[in-house]
Amino acid sequence: MPDRHSIVFAVAALLLSLTPARADDGAIIDRWYSALLVADRTELSDLLADDVRIKLDDLGVVQSKQEFIASIDEWKGAVAGAAIRHRIEKSEAGVTTVIACYDFPNNDMLMQETFAVAGNRITASSQAAIAENCDGF
Repeated sequence: MPDRHSIVFAVAALLLSLTPARADDGAIIDRWYSALLVADRTELSDLLADDVRIKLDDLGVVQSKQEFIASIDEWKGAVAGAAIRHRIEKSEAGVTTVIACYDFPNNDMLMQETFAVAGNRITASSQAAIAENCDGF
């Protein structure tokens, strides 16, 4: 069962694109979740701007790109056998809000994640748990 830090980490990752969900931004968000599900360090690194800030609201943590990528090995164990479903809820004033269900083998969690995207890179992300299960998804 993933610990709260791993779940919050996942959610923070999702919130990295805080601009409107243009078609390209939606594709970047899709790539993000695909890479996150398999803990693909190379793809995640490619998707993140060098100066990205990832805010994990539930943990009170802000990660740099280097800190985020360094935590992927721990995440890989947490995400094994999981599924991630997501949908864009809204996009306004440069902020895209995503609702994501992290479906782990022994539990699930519903997250709200916000992403800012510029130049086809995620420049900021924020994530927070909104439910201890995905019943509302």
